[in-house]
Amino acid sequence: MGTVFIFICIILVASILQSSTGFGFSIMATPFLLMLFQPQEAIQINIILSLIISVALILKIRHDIDMFLLKRIILGSIVGVPIGIFIFMSMNIHALKLGVSILLLLLTLLLICNFKVKATPIRDYIVGGISGVLTTSIGMPGPPLLLYFTGTDTEKGKLRATTLAFYLFIYFISLITQIIFTGTSKHIWQSSLYAIPIVFIGLFIGQIIFKWINQRVFRIFTYILLICTGLFLLIESLSSLV
Repeated sequence: MGTVFIFICIILVASILQSSTGFGFSIMATPFLLMLFQPQEAIQINIILSLIISVALILKIRHDIDMFLLKRIILGSIVGVPIGIFIFMSMNIHALKLGVSILLLLLTLLLICNFKVKATPIRDYIVGGISGVLTTSIGMPGPPLLLYFTGTDTEKGKLRATTLAFYLFIYFISLITQIIFTGTSKHIWQSSLYAIPIVFIGLFIGQIIFKWINQRVFRIFTYILLICTGLFLLIESLSSLV
């Protein structure tokens, strides 16, 4: 019963973050789902629910999508997807999470110190590629996009819409790739089905919150989310490696 309650809380909070910011679900949900499920199960549940969220929200915010940016990060991610699935099947997942956590914390520190990045087409492709790698390896495409968009001072509406549109593509491709190369299970799909009502409650709450967040608060909230995720991944990966 305690596990079910924790699962509901994870999905609800992550859904609220996704709807209000455009990037919170995988960053929030994946590390904590890994506490309740095996890596393959946690990643696929995250991908399935994130795909549902993207479908539910995309029509309402489609006018804010930066189509040129979206095309570049999608093309970059196509290269990253097969690399990510190879990593997932061959590399120690805890070692990968350790590396991601350290990189996440270092880059977040740079952003807090007002480090800025100039957006270029090449960097758009690179960020898309890294997101593709992280989606199929650990189910978290959000951190590189979030770091990049925050560093380039992307307006919050465009950030939310463009990332959601990208998730619609990358999660679909990643789910198919995961099923083909690693399989799936009835437990994964049942858990995802049970979580859907909680997801829609979270989306409703998140839409209300989004209207009240200004750009400055949005940026501070982004830093807090990145730091908490990085620290959690660091602690969890170190404890698993010991």
